[in-house]
Amino acid sequence: MVTLSKSLVKKLYNKNKLSTIKIAEKLKTTPWTVLGFMARHNIPRRTFKEANQICFENKKLTFYLKKRLSAKDKKLKLAGVFLYWAEGAKANGKNCSVDFANSNPEMIKIFVRFLREICGVDEKRLRVFLYCYADQDIENIKNYWYSLTNIPKSQFSKPYVKKDFLPEKSGKMKYGLAHIRYADKKLLYQIDNWIKEYCKKI
Repeated sequence: MVTLSKSLVKKLYNKNKLSTIKIAEKLKTTPWTVLGFMARHNIPRRTFKEANQICFENKKLTFYLKKRLSAKDKKLKLAGVFLYWAEGAKANGKNCSVDFANSNPEMIKIFVRFLREICGVDEKRLRVFLYCYADQDIENIKNYWYSLTNIPKSQFSKPYVKKDFLPEKSGKMKYGLAHIRYADKKLLYQIDNWIKEYCKKI
């Protein structure tokens, strides 16, 4: 029979932030034994919110930030961060993805370079979402953004096609509006932290 120590279980659960399953594995017992022990010794369980936060913190990164930046890299990082501050979806608790939207091809090119060269994103997780008008050639628009970003068309989400629009809007956005998306909340928070850091320096 396994003899558990209150101080050890508290340390593993509260300080090391291990789950009851991980504690059981470490102490060679069952999760139910650990849970029963905690209840008998008045070791409080985490709230659902606290458990989710620890799970988020322990989640493996899908990107690898470039550590040593050249002068050129620093300029690209600055441009990417401020572009996102201006045109990106903000970290507000509900948003879980990096989402940069613009119709300007140069802005899109710079932001995609920033994601690749500074953030070291996983290419397979990059997504493109297009916003177009019904009188536009959707396939031609897809080809345009593919050639500009080099993100495979298989990673393009189904575009939003606006059918009811004013005639004077026709031709305003020749290649529609492109969203560059990357589903990783940690990268979203990292960019948000960079924005705050730059603002403090300025």
